[in-house]
Amino acid sequence: MSKYIASIDQGTTSTRCILFDHAGSIISVDQKEHEQIFPKPGWVEHNALEIWGNTKTVIYGALKKAQANSADIIAIGVTNQRETTLVWDKTSGEPVYNAIVWQDTRTDGICNELEKEGGQDRFKRTTGLPLATYFSGPKIKWILDNIPETRERAEKGELIFGNMDTWLIWNLTGLHITDGTNASRTLLMDLITLEWDEEILGILTIPHAMLPEIRSSSEIYGSVVDGLPLQGVPVAGDLGDQQAALFGQTCYNVGEAKNTYGTGCFLLLNTGENPIPSKSGLLTTLGYKIGDQAPIYALEGSIAITGALVQWLRDNLGLIDKASDVEELANTVEDNGGIYFVPAFSGLFAPYWRNDARGAILGMTHYVNKGHIARAVLEATAFQTREVLDAMEADSGVSLSALKVDGGMVFNNLLMQFQSDLLNVPVVRPNVAETTALGAAYAAGLAVGFWKNFDELRANWTIDKVWEPDMDIETRQRLMTSWKKAVTRTFDWV
Repeated sequence: MSKYIASIDQGTTSTRCILFDHAGSIISVDQKEHEQIFPKPGWVEHNALEIWGNTKTVIYGALKKAQANSADIIAIGVTNQRETTLVWDKTSGEPVYNAIVWQDTRTDGICNELEKEGGQDRFKRTTGLPLATYFSGPKIKWILDNIPETRERAEKGELIFGNMDTWLIWNLTGLHITDGTNASRTLLMDLITLEWDEEILGILTIPHAMLPEIRSSSEIYGSVVDGLPLQGVPVAGDLGDQQAALFGQTCYNVGEAKNTYGTGCFLLLNTGENPIPSKSGLLTTLGYKIGDQAPIYALEGSIAITGALVQWLRDNLGLIDKASDVEELANTVEDNGGIYFVPAFSGLFAPYWRNDARGAILGMTHYVNKGHIARAVLEATAFQTREVLDAMEADSGVSLSALKVDGGMVFNNLLMQFQSDLLNVPVVRPNVAETTALGAAYAAGLAVGFWKNFDELRANWTIDKVWEPDMDIETRQRLMTSWKKAVTRTFDWV
């Protein structure tokens, strides 16, 4: 009987379970969306109990589709939306509040207050991160400050915190752990020691006892408890989604980069064993840590809204019936008609880090129709990626020769061609585009010996499609100049 690795991919809009074989091929997939909760402008929440229920459902679904059972699964890897923050009762498992999603901007007041002493880069030397609403630490503080009795209960040791990886692993195994990639997104971890920083915890008034133990990204943590799907199977891999994609794209050498086109867009560049401080608005983050090996670091450019903009076009405006329709609509026009859509719905992330920005469509005339809007929506993703890549080259001194891409939007040919045109380098899609789930599977498989080394993983990586640049330099420069002008118009809105 064939043996597989199960990967649980807990994303911003859905949860999936994918079974992979030794060649890194997908054997089965099951997926379930969860509700997006918007209580107030700028607030985004998830129901963590719904997500846990969906996780069990998709595990059963993936097993059924593969005609497999627990005995066929060697190990489980977990990957997750990263900064999304949950606090729950460690005895009952009951969350004290909905999970506060990474896109949520309610902590801008907390961040502004913290900035008064030391500025936006107050904790950057320690954590690699600027003060921003994006990260988990200020979200924990908001819950403790605003939900009745939570601070008292946290100080008594009754409540625990986790990003969604910790929540799922706790439910699966009973263990309260995370890995360094997720911990590096909290604004609470020292990037060098890979331990929680007591000084920052004190400033944010977060009890240390709430926090999970930080482990490597690839080791046997524990086994699934009885009564659950996959009971007895070891959970052996844990990576934040973007680091998992870096790992799944086999970017194991210094200077190798990938871009994931999902709800947001995340460009990561492997910088090796040395964390590189960014002077250009990027994040310094942990890339991965495999067992006892040295930690590998990365530079990251995080873009809040990309695929979510297509979803907004579908759900809020009703211009398309399904996300895949956006390409057909955008292809009804030759160009963007002179309009630029800056999707600063949650402020601007890299390289600007402006919590005060809000979304805008600029350059509107009578000529513009819904095709131009669809095209501007897709182009916004490519423009934002180009700005992040420019910052990355400035920080690292490494010029990109090609961009490895993955995520749901990479099947949009119009977007991928425009991306190649703007970057003036080839854009390369691998045969398995689900590299986030694959990276978590690889981490788990290495821990249990299913794969022996990086060479085996590299051998699994094969090319599906390449887009070559086909745009003259004048057009490229004109488009980027107009885009940058549009971005500045969104500043200081709030």
